[in-house]
Amino acid sequence: MSGKLFIRIFVGFWLATIAILGSWMLTSHYFDSTPDGGSLEHRRAGPPQRFMLRTIYQLQNLDQGEMAELVARVKADHNITIFLLNRQGEDLFGRRVPAQVKAVAEELDNRRRAFRDTPNARLLAHAIYREQPGPLRAVFAFPPHRHNLLGLLGSYLWLRIGLAILISGLVCYGLSWLLTRRLKQLQLASRQLAMGNLEARLQVRESGGDETDELGRDFNSMAQQLQERIEDQKRLLSDVSHELRSPLARLRIALALAQESSDKSPANLQRIEGETERLEELIGQLLASQAGAIELDTHIDLLPLLRQLCSDANFEGTGEGKHIVLDHSIDQALVASSGDLLHKSLENILRNALHHTRANSAVTVTLDRRGQHYNIGVEDQGGGVPAEDLARIFEPFYRTDTARSREAGGHGLGLAIARRAILRHGGRIRAENSGRGLLVSVLLPAADGQ
Repeated sequence: MSGKLFIRIFVGFWLATIAILGSWMLTSHYFDSTPDGGSLEHRRAGPPQRFMLRTIYQLQNLDQGEMAELVARVKADHNITIFLLNRQGEDLFGRRVPAQVKAVAEELDNRRRAFRDTPNARLLAHAIYREQPGPLRAVFAFPPHRHNLLGLLGSYLWLRIGLAILISGLVCYGLSWLLTRRLKQLQLASRQLAMGNLEARLQVRESGGDETDELGRDFNSMAQQLQERIEDQKRLLSDVSHELRSPLARLRIALALAQESSDKSPANLQRIEGETERLEELIGQLLASQAGAIELDTHIDLLPLLRQLCSDANFEGTGEGKHIVLDHSIDQALVASSGDLLHKSLENILRNALHHTRANSAVTVTLDRRGQHYNIGVEDQGGGVPAEDLARIFEPFYRTDTARSREAGGHGLGLAIARRAILRHGGRIRAENSGRGLLVSVLLPAADGQ
């Protein structure tokens, strides 16, 4: 779950909240507990900070020895010199008192605190009281201030609030950019795809990632399928135009000859009739290859169907010494079907094998069971096809032998029709070279409940 978008959003905003609260608490602690979280000139109003309050309290309550240790420790830890002056302006520890220290201490006659900046130090004077020797004036000599921004932040609450808002805005901006970056890329890619750029893809890892990676992979898959479909449609349109051009040209010529010569009208009319039938057959096969979804409302036994198809094919191949051998290991093979769609599909596969097998050779048809599917294998002895053409032989109008005449080779729609029909039955079809020829294998889901 660590890679899921929900977890990333949750953890991201949780960490941002923790960072904001944590930085607020740390800065507040820093400005309240350090010796001089803000410049003295900005802290004239309000109570002294926590460090000063604690130090003043200790100066008023510790005995003489402990007070001397406190003064030495503050000097060593924070480089702050503390002078304790009596009414005569003398230091309790006998140290020489600079004139500026005496001057700021004299200002306490009319107030409780006094401030003064000098080139060498910043002075803070505060009135304290001890039982012995009585009222005193404590003067804190801070080193010269170096960070005016820290002083401003320590002195004004609204500046700290503004800084926290700025930091939170930057953090949320970064998180929002990370979360919407892939969506922005998807938007740009989808616009390019809509404008006709079928090559538009997203750069995304092949596996893993979060929901945006899955969305990117789905988009790439959709774009790839859309590109293939459009290219198939363009190729189909080109092939259909090419296939229709030849019979239409022959029809035009035959019609012109029939009009010019009445003596050859019967032959020309017969030619027109043949070309018309050829066009009708081509259009019928084309419509069958592009048919939509079907409803499997009947059941058919493959074994009697294959026996009938093999018998018909044997009759057609007797002139060239071609025959078909049926080999089966089961006595029944029930599958769901629709009308005679399977009959046409398997007939196309058998006729294609019979057409390409060598003269005086056999086409082997096998039927067996493989798990929840029935497998039909049709193997000819025609030498096979090039390996790069194995997947393309199921495309409409595709021929491995481009020089072969269309009258001898058909329209190139038989295997395309068979493939679409097999897929609509929930099956699979593939072709491979067996060594002797081409082997077409068909897998169909069993419907007998075994």
